[in-house]
Amino acid sequence: MSIRRYATAPPSREAQSGTQPLVLIGLAGAMGAAFAYQFILRTSEGAPSPTAVKQPTPTISALDKDRFIDFKLKKIEPYNHNTDKLTFELPPDTATLLPVASCVVIKTAPEKEDPNHPPLLDAKGKPYVRPYTPISPSETPGEVTFLIKKYDTGKVTPYLFDMQPGQTIGIKGPFPKIPYQENELENIGMIAGGSGITPMYQIIQHALSLPNDKTKLTLIFSNVSEKDILLKETLDKWAKDHKERLKIIYTLDKGDENWKGDTGFVTQDMIKKYLAPPSADGKVKVFVCGPPGQVASIAGAKDGMKQGELKGALKELGYAPEQVFKF
Repeated sequence: MSIRRYATAPPSREAQSGTQPLVLIGLAGAMGAAFAYQFILRTSEGAPSPTAVKQPTPTISALDKDRFIDFKLKKIEPYNHNTDKLTFELPPDTATLLPVASCVVIKTAPEKEDPNHPPLLDAKGKPYVRPYTPISPSETPGEVTFLIKKYDTGKVTPYLFDMQPGQTIGIKGPFPKIPYQENELENIGMIAGGSGITPMYQIIQHALSLPNDKTKLTLIFSNVSEKDILLKETLDKWAKDHKERLKIIYTLDKGDENWKGDTGFVTQDMIKKYLAPPSADGKVKVFVCGPPGQVASIAGAKDGMKQGELKGALKELGYAPEQVFKF
């Protein structure tokens, strides 16, 4: 197995709690083919606190951005009504060391044939490849955990849900999306839908871990119902502990009589109410990640792997294309 060293970026060459697992959320169902998307002290959800004191961390990445490497499933744990945590083993003294913000991709076929775990192939006989994003420290040694939301009509997530400990799957990365630089911006607005919380969670945790960073973060997080809100306990704790920097607004398609937050889709009025307005000095940006229909209505559809033309609510509110990033 070849391993690479990463610092905050790759070389310039163009989810029971185990031993400090790294947690990721799967975005395959929500994001379709679009690439979706990060010390050791834990919250009750199993996510590390962004302000905890870091233990010594590995300096060698277990990943390779140029090829898939097989990793063995260590354990699988229920998370909620449609989500499980899958923890995979990494080689000793290694970690993913992913830069923020970035993702990995998984392949529905191990590199080495496993008779107990046949590959999942498409109509052309090729394995499926899907992106998944880390949402806890990339320095976590020896394990990587994916928080996978199952989509019954999907191809990949049912396959992952059926895995058993000891079986392997191929992982490749990192794939950087947009670099986070402390104090580069005054305000970052985030709009996430469902499992599109992944890149926002990764960025928030990283930003809050930087003691000199003053960037203000505002997240609008939409879901169908309260039980669908992923990582809410951790997000709420961060918002409580960092009131001066982080604000979170939840909105549900349908809230019951006990729901006290916003309801309805993310609209132009909601964005105007909660997010910082466009600024001429470039100190404001808005990140968007969610189901394709939501992304299109808020910021215009992506063009494959490209950003695509800025449209929708953000354009109507006066944001410039360079102020918006679609994961």
